[in-house]
Amino acid sequence: MNLNKVFIIGNLTRDPELRSLPSGIPVASFGVATNRVWKNQQGQKQEDVQFHNIVVFGKQAELVNQYLGKGRMVFVEGRIQTRNWDAQDGAKKTRTEIIAERIQFGPRPAGAAGGGNFNSNFSSKSASQEQDIPSKEELPQIDINEGDIKPEDLPF
Repeated sequence: MNLNKVFIIGNLTRDPELRSLPSGIPVASFGVATNRVWKNQQGQKQEDVQFHNIVVFGKQAELVNQYLGKGRMVFVEGRIQTRNWDAQDGAKKTRTEIIAERIQFGPRPAGAAGGGNFNSNFSSKSASQEQDIPSKEELPQIDINEGDIKPEDLPF
């Protein structure tokens, strides 16, 4: 059995570029940087940065283009693919990319509207469409000193 699966968490190195295939399917590409920090045998801090090319298709490509920008944190799940082509000058070119199957946006930068995380696998509904979810103020308050509830009976 073979497996080609990649999970990375990093920051965008450039804004996404949105294009369309001849079939009309949207495709976005962007770069993500990941780093690794460790101490060598002498106890000195070492750091290694890797740069990854990400390609995403369909509705996720449109969402990435709309919501992500340079510096934003992202979680990418996908597969590695290498493609080869001949450049216009006759040179052979190779590019290794991560074809994203799932993208989850990281926390919004301070001062950004909204807040929290956005998972592009879920539909993006506006706040007015999500009226069935009570706001923080509407959540019921439970007083453990009322009624038959005893703190020692709570399972946590």
